[in-house]
Amino acid sequence: MTAERSEVTLRVAARDAGSRLDKVVAGLAGVSRAVAATLVANGDATLNARTAKGNTRVDVDDWIVVWITAPLGLVPTPMPIEIAYGDESVLVVNKSAGRVVHPGAGHDSDTLVNGLVYQYEDLADLGEDRRWGLVHRLDKDTSGLLMVARTPAAFDSLRSQMSARKIERVYTALVHGPLQSSAGTVDAPIGRDPQRPIRMAVVRGGRAARTHYQVTERWDGHDLLRVTLDTGRTHQIRVHLQSIGHPLVGDPVYGDRRTSVADPGRVWLHATTLRFRHPVSNEEIRVAAPIPRDLGETLEMLRTIRA
Repeated sequence: MTAERSEVTLRVAARDAGSRLDKVVAGLAGVSRAVAATLVANGDATLNARTAKGNTRVDVDDWIVVWITAPLGLVPTPMPIEIAYGDESVLVVNKSAGRVVHPGAGHDSDTLVNGLVYQYEDLADLGEDRRWGLVHRLDKDTSGLLMVARTPAAFDSLRSQMSARKIERVYTALVHGPLQSSAGTVDAPIGRDPQRPIRMAVVRGGRAARTHYQVTERWDGHDLLRVTLDTGRTHQIRVHLQSIGHPLVGDPVYGDRRTSVADPGRVWLHATTLRFRHPVSNEEIRVAAPIPRDLGETLEMLRTIRA
């Protein structure tokens, strides 16, 4: 098996300030503390472009870069996966927060794809060209519904629906408020941030992107949104809402220095609903996933404070 060397970069968020460098590296790279300590000791992890000791305490806005040599190839791995809908052609997974979707640097055997291929061997036949059936993706810390095709024909059909904007994807998001309008659309191109290329940003010449939002509940300093997408750019919801001054609660990359009692310790974003045409029967399929416990508890906290 061959290997590739990849770079992973992180800006330290407030919740990690004061932590040891090796601990943060372990979380960033998805490796054990022992492996992280070796990366730091070998100079394969740097703090603000310099080598440092593993016990160095990091601060807010520090930059950590980790170079990881990861094997190439797909390793079937047993893991619990919640299937919200499934038949011989398509699966809809209710992904848990913290689960990386696709193999990459630091995650060669613990991703959702590894688990899906273990449970559904036919997905391996789709190969990397068809993303092992993944019709779209979710960020690591985003929970909720993710569509997976089980056959080449189903994949091509669902991707065609996605390109034609015929698949409805509804998200629930908690942002720092208040928004001036109870509903709106952000229509702005997204591309690599020229100042910080590990991030995406609204940039001239970027790829067209359109996000619709509607406020469904308000609290002092927080708004709960129903969000739908016309496009599916990387980090689209996070980038667009940050661009209008209302970043997602708990977002360590696109958030600002505002703190929140409703911070769940991860990005407050859940893929709530998927609606699509079945690739074989053409029947309309609608799948919904309830708000997970960690996010639900933050909403109850806000409602209790308001009461």
